[in-house]
Amino acid sequence: MKNQEQEIIKYFRKMDRSFYMDKDKDMAHMDQAVAIGHGQTISQPSLVLEMTLTLNIQPDSKVLEIGTGSGFQTDLLASFSKSVFTVERITPLHFRAKEKLREAGLSNISFKLGDGSQGWEENAPYDRIMVTAAAADVPSELVSQMAAGGKMVIPVGTEWEQKLLLIEKDEQGETCPTFIKNVMFVSLKRDSN
Repeated sequence: MKNQEQEIIKYFRKMDRSFYMDKDKDMAHMDQAVAIGHGQTISQPSLVLEMTLTLNIQPDSKVLEIGTGSGFQTDLLASFSKSVFTVERITPLHFRAKEKLREAGLSNISFKLGDGSQGWEENAPYDRIMVTAAAADVPSELVSQMAAGGKMVIPVGTEWEQKLLLIEKDEQGETCPTFIKNVMFVSLKRDSN
């Protein structure tokens, strides 16, 4: 196991998930998703860790996170990368996560309220992209914002059947998907304009 992975696991084991939860704090220690309001959930801890390790973030990584949610995953990403750009479409979750992450002392995070399926083009390209909601297909907007040599972890599928994929982009801009496991996430919503 690489040193960075060991450090992530060590940090993760010390994280207090209840810090990012308004209610049902007694469920924070359970390895299951918990509702956080607005039809959203805080993912099960083992899946948060697995997705983070699969993404293989590095100390110099510039990370795009789609779906800030509670901020729990954001904390883990920001603690082991150079910078995180996180997008949330639900206003109350956006502001609450921003407040909690600032309270946690994390200063390398930029926040955007908006449609995560569009990414955050102004700050692209990104070395790593973490998507925490299921898309019907891999959004081309996100692929175009990946740096050469970049990686993206994303759940893809229907409301009832989803696969967690690792998408890797080579130096020529070609992408290669790798199946990780079957999962169940809330759907990635697109704003209709």
